[in-house]
Amino acid sequence: MHGYGIAQHIQQTSEDVLQVEEGSLYPALQRMLIKGWVTAEWGQSENNRRARYYQLTPAGKKQLAVEISQFERVMRAVTQVIQPA
Repeated sequence: MHGYGIAQHIQQTSEDVLQVEEGSLYPALQRMLIKGWVTAEWGQSENNRRARYYQLTPAGKKQLAVEISQFERVMRAVTQVIQPA
């Protein structure tokens, strides 16, 4: 997906709960490029504009699994703290 498409996907999939601003998204994508977690290439968007398209690499998929595992661990801890005994 291209950057704008990624932001729209996040917003739509989360039913408007999560909104990623361009000022956060593009620097994050650049950091992911540097770390080798995504690749990028230029192409034409659906409205015929030049857009940079991003794709997860195998290293990016591995890192995503790590991030999900860490997030789930934090969520379990939060749930344990806020649920009544």
